[in-house]
Amino acid sequence: MEFDPGYGADPFAALVREAPGAETYPVHDFRVEWGPIFHRGRLDGTARVLVIGQDPATHEAITRRILVGEAGQRVQAFLARLGIDRSYVMVNALLYSVYGQSGGEKHVSDPGIVGYRNRWLEALLTTSPIEAVVAFGHLADTAWQAWTTTGGPGVDLPYRPAPHPTQPESSSGGDPQKLAAAYQRLLTRWNEVLTDLAPAVAHPDAVRPLETFDVSAPPPDVPILPDDLPAGCPSWMRSVRAWASREGTDQESKRATIVVTVPTAERPWHAQ
Repeated sequence: MEFDPGYGADPFAALVREAPGAETYPVHDFRVEWGPIFHRGRLDGTARVLVIGQDPATHEAITRRILVGEAGQRVQAFLARLGIDRSYVMVNALLYSVYGQSGGEKHVSDPGIVGYRNRWLEALLTTSPIEAVVAFGHLADTAWQAWTTTGGPGVDLPYRPAPHPTQPESSSGGDPQKLAAAYQRLLTRWNEVLTDLAPAVAHPDAVRPLETFDVSAPPPDVPILPDDLPAGCPSWMRSVRAWASREGTDQESKRATIVVTVPTAERPWHAQ
C-alpha cells in the first residue's frame, strides 16, 4: 500500500517543527490537546489545485491529515470533476479543531494564526505549480483573502470560494426537506465554481469533459487515496464510514475522548 512520506524536507519540516501551540490557539477555543494537523495531498511539487478547508475534526485527529471524513470525501468528488485525482494539496484555515461555536470566527484573523498559515501558503505556492485555488467555507475564504493582501506568490491565481461540504447537514437541523434544499443550494454553487475553475486547470491528471453535479441528489463521495495518509493506516480509515466519534458522560470527558471503531464490513475475522 502506498503512503504519505510525511514532512521530512524543508520548507515543510521546518513548518512542522515550528508549529504554534496554546500560546497562539487558546485552549478554551481549540482542541490543542489533540495536536496540530497540517495538510493532505502532494508536497512533492506536483500539486495543481490548492484546497483550503476550515479546521480538523475527529477522523482527522486520528489519521493526522485534514479533510478525511465526509467533508473530505465530497471534496475528493469535487476535484475529480476537474480531472484532479491526485495532483492536489490541502491546508486548513485553522491548525487545530475548533472547540465551541465561535472559536473559529473569533480567532481566524489573529496575527499569530495568520502569520503561520501564510508560511504554509507561501511554501505550497512556491514549491508547486498551482493553477487554481478553491476555499470551502467562510473561514477558508477568510484565510485566502488574508493571503492575497500580502502580495505573495499565487495571489492572482484563479480562485473561487465554495460552500463547506457538510454545510447542508449542519444547517438543516435533521429536517429532510431542509436538507434536500440545502444539498441543491450547495451543488448549484459547486457547479458554478467548477465551471469557473475548469478552464484554469491546464494539466489535469485525467482529461475528461466537465461533468457537473446532479443538484437533485446528495453530494457523492470519492475515497481518499492511500498515499494521502501516513504509513500503516488501514484502508477503512479512507472510507466514508463514520468510524470515529467523540464520546463521554460530560463535557470534559467528551472533549478528551475519541472512540475508534473498525467498521463491521472491514473486520477481517468476519471473512474467515
